[in-house]
Amino acid sequence: MTNQLILGDNLTLMREMASESIDLIYLDPPFFSNRHYETLWGDDGEIRSFEDRWAGGIEHYIAWLKERVFEMHRLLKPTGSIFLHCDWHADAYIRVYILDKIFGESNFINQVVWHYNTGGKGKSSFLRKHDIIFWYSKTRQQYIFNRDLVAIPRTVGTAHLRNGIDENGREYYEDYSPRKSGKQYRWYVDEGLTPMDVWTDIQALNPAAKERIGYPTQKPEALLERIILAASNQGDLVLDPFVGGGTTIVVADKLERRWIGIDQSVAAIKVSEMRLELSPRLFSLPFSVKLHKYDYDTLRYKDAFAFETWIIEQFGGLPNTKQRNDFGLDGKMRDGTPIQVKRSDNVGRIVVDNFLAACQRNDKKLLEQQREAGQTVGFIIAFSFAKGAISEVARLKNEDNLKIELIRVDSIIQIAKKPSLKVTMQADSTDAKGLREMTFTATAESEAKIEFFAWDWHYDAATKTFKPEVLLDKEGQQQQKFAPGKHTVGVKVVDSDGLETIETLQFELHTD
Repeated sequence: MTNQLILGDNLTLMREMASESIDLIYLDPPFFSNRHYETLWGDDGEIRSFEDRWAGGIEHYIAWLKERVFEMHRLLKPTGSIFLHCDWHADAYIRVYILDKIFGESNFINQVVWHYNTGGKGKSSFLRKHDIIFWYSKTRQQYIFNRDLVAIPRTVGTAHLRNGIDENGREYYEDYSPRKSGKQYRWYVDEGLTPMDVWTDIQALNPAAKERIGYPTQKPEALLERIILAASNQGDLVLDPFVGGGTTIVVADKLERRWIGIDQSVAAIKVSEMRLELSPRLFSLPFSVKLHKYDYDTLRYKDAFAFETWIIEQFGGLPNTKQRNDFGLDGKMRDGTPIQVKRSDNVGRIVVDNFLAACQRNDKKLLEQQREAGQTVGFIIAFSFAKGAISEVARLKNEDNLKIELIRVDSIIQIAKKPSLKVTMQADSTDAKGLREMTFTATAESEAKIEFFAWDWHYDAATKTFKPEVLLDKEGQQQQKFAPGKHTVGVKVVDSDGLETIETLQFELHTD
């Protein structure tokens, strides 16, 4: 299974997922404190979710969250864990009425207090500067805790500790206080210290942080790194059902975990996608983005194998990832029925003939069983089919009782027109260092609403690699300084269907 970013309601999507398939779940759902200002992205999907979530008071919020956590419990493997991030407005309700009820009090592991120093003045009470992260396991006896991977340096310096080196060359400190009786306790420096349940060493992101993407409740990568390292292993599957700014999946990818990220917001999904593309690992697994609509050009001319894998998964099949000894077939349904994908239009009769031969070579016994039962013996997926292919499929069914189904791509997913984009620039002043300030204005039109723009000041025209340095521009206007020389700027626009267009500007600045 490829890693997945999915646009949609997490409750509906989780109900379609297999039980006991997830190793670790981290969720940072909208806090109850956000009820009056929660539309962080501001797109239609988030607004609809917002209106549903706050139809009632705290009881409605707890009911809304509880049915989702119920599905998360079903999805977790026996060795799995859930980390639920919340604040003081609803933490007591969440623990008593959701987590204790669904996971059981005996599976409570930790209540982590994440303390951070940010601005604010306490005028009528002590400052509230912490969040709560509840950790529950699926089963108390089997859960994962990689203590050594999250150990922190041990601070030493008290008078009653003695330093030494053992026979294996390991440095240690030993308690030799005369007031203690019995066996002395020894701490090895290389073992570090297990973090306590109050985390003060991970700070909230400040406005100038390099990680910051413009998402108001974005969590630092260090926070998710500690959780993912502690409660999962390499190759495990991590789920974030409220993907938000994408921090969980970005960290999971860096730590060589598989992942699924879900969100109602198009902006959340597309920003998360761009964050992943900014820092790919050498051996990163491919990932797919599941939207409600897709544009023809992107699908028709993307990498052939990537398209085959993606469309077969969208169809509900299992892609052939090995590409060897496959008899020319690209995948199969879960019952073994072969699938072939043609990334082209007007697929003709010869494709049908070759596909039937491949099905017979692949598993003739299965084909004969399906023919006898009047079942489909294979699927061909393409953008469109010519009259010859349609006629041949009809002939095979009528004369030979062989049922091959021709599946158009637009019957699997909705195809829409991507937005148009126009970008202009204007040269402004030159500063004392000889840098020229440029003003860029992007205007776009779409059948859907325009959500945001992203900007890459060093676009690589040779590889067509887009690495945005401005991720979330709602207005479509930016100012940037450039040194004399040749430059290429890339601009991306995203609409509310998740469809995107990239335009580039190439220009050369001369020394005045």
